Amino acid sequence: MLNIGLISKWHVHAGGYAKQLSQDERVTIVSVWDEDPERGKEWAEELGAQFFADYDEFLASDIQAVVCDSPTTWHEKLLTKAAQAGKHVFTEKLLAPTTQEAEQIAQAVREAGVTFTISLPCKGDRSVQYVKQLIQDGKLGQVTGARFRRSHNGVNWLPKYWFDLAQSGGGALMDLGAHPVYIMGDLFGVPRRVTALMTELFGTGSDENTIAVAEFEGGVLATMETAFVTQGVPDLLEVYGTGGAVYVRAGQVVQNIGDGWEEVDYEDLPEGKPNPLSQFIQACLEGISEPEGLGLEDGILMTRITEAAYKADASGQTVVW
Repeated sequence: MLNIGLISKWHVHAGGYAKQLSQDERVTIVSVWDEDPERGKEWAEELGAQFFADYDEFLASDIQAVVCDSPTTWHEKLLTKAAQAGKHVFTEKLLAPTTQEAEQIAQAVREAGVTFTISLPCKGDRSVQYVKQLIQDGKLGQVTGARFRRSHNGVNWLPKYWFDLAQSGGGALMDLGAHPVYIMGDLFGVPRRVTALMTELFGTGSDENTIAVAEFEGGVLATMETAFVTQGVPDLLEVYGTGGAVYVRAGQVVQNIGDGWEEVDYEDLPEGKPNPLSQFIQACLEGISEPEGLGLEDGILMTRITEAAYKADASGQTVVW
């Protein structure tokens, strides 16, 4: 049995994680800390857990692991202290707003020898696993381009504090745009250069509509698109090369690898991976440092690409590695 402490209900996914943990027989939610004491007390009561207003006392409670849903700008301070206290760490994306902060977290985790997991759920999707296998098997020939788009109309329903850069560290790219960023990093590695264009249409004070482009090894040009200002747009992943192309639209896979366009039967897709939180729990229980693809270097790379995109937009210049 793994005793878990919850760090903040700030993130919109916090309630979902708490629900999943409450239904998992392998864990018990023991403690809650929140930068907003009133919110934290109410949440702890709902969960039957103990609330701590003092973070050090929270870390000293009977917990072995933490699940962090705090403001992104708080991650470096909170996660570093959790690791130093010997607690296994699960965190929502992004790892941190800057590469320097992300590397500081990584150093603390490695020195403490605790289990670490970052929530990058699309990596485990069956369709993404299939596309990655096509690339690795050379079925698309030499890959020349790729695109991932994820967007919604969050400008209409996300909490107002979501657009406070002092808490979030950024807008659409920092949040929803993490998915295309980490998928492109997973498929193609470390980029050579990054550029981006961001717009603010509705006065939230943060980027609401973003297109970032990166060049990866071999000349692959990858487009990463995200927005808080669209309605009814399905997730879209495209990869194309000299020998074929594959499209994933809302989980449906269509490919052309020499025999014309055909839909790939869902049953022919690889088995998906468990969600990141479930993988984290199992890794803690088995003494594994991090689940494959959900570790420190994955988190650092995602932050590095994201930070480069913000710098590129702000400066009007391409960021070169």
